Amino acid sequence: MVRALGQSDYVATWRAMQAFTAARTDSTADEIWLTEHPPIYTLGLAGRREHLLRDTGIPVLKVDRGGQITYHGPGQLVVYVMLNLKRYGIGVRTLVRVIEASVIQLLDSYDIKGYGRIDAPGVYLRRASTEAKIAALGLKVRNGCTYHGLALNQDMDLSPFADIDPCGYKGLAVTQLKDVGVAAPRAEIEARLVAAFSTALHAFSAKGLA
Repeated sequence: MVRALGQSDYVATWRAMQAFTAARTDSTADEIWLTEHPPIYTLGLAGRREHLLRDTGIPVLKVDRGGQITYHGPGQLVVYVMLNLKRYGIGVRTLVRVIEASVIQLLDSYDIKGYGRIDAPGVYLRRASTEAKIAALGLKVRNGCTYHGLALNQDMDLSPFADIDPCGYKGLAVTQLKDVGVAAPRAEIEARLVAAFSTALHAFSAKGLA
């Protein structure tokens, strides 16, 4: 089931994901939530505050996902994945590859070449001689079920990324769909991304990867 939440408060949505995951049973249907948030920095479980380079007045919140620091703001497509991993016979590392593959497939549908990195989860583009990150991800697994997910930069103010080490990497450049020529409506991008995720999930689960 796919739920389009529009713009939502980060804390309220996070608490809702936790509650959904705590209450679900083996028969609970998986869900994908599509949203965007007002400006906020979030730190993952291992996140270190020194990766926030300066105080800009944007709220900073420690949360229970994997990964370091990232920024959320209007114009970013956030995809939360509430998935029962046992249902597909995969582990969290494979789900990371599934999410990356779905973004790469989305980019390919617009004739843009993206790629993942084993050492640094997410999706990247090569622009001239510079590597730039277009999508970040972080997950939480509880009792074999996931929440949190993916943040894909679509058409947003990227300047707050300059005040952090994105995902904990000093000097990491970031980019967005608008800056590589994708001006498609958000609804179109969401539909293509959800379809790509479904395709990648079933392809990886069919391989029996873990």
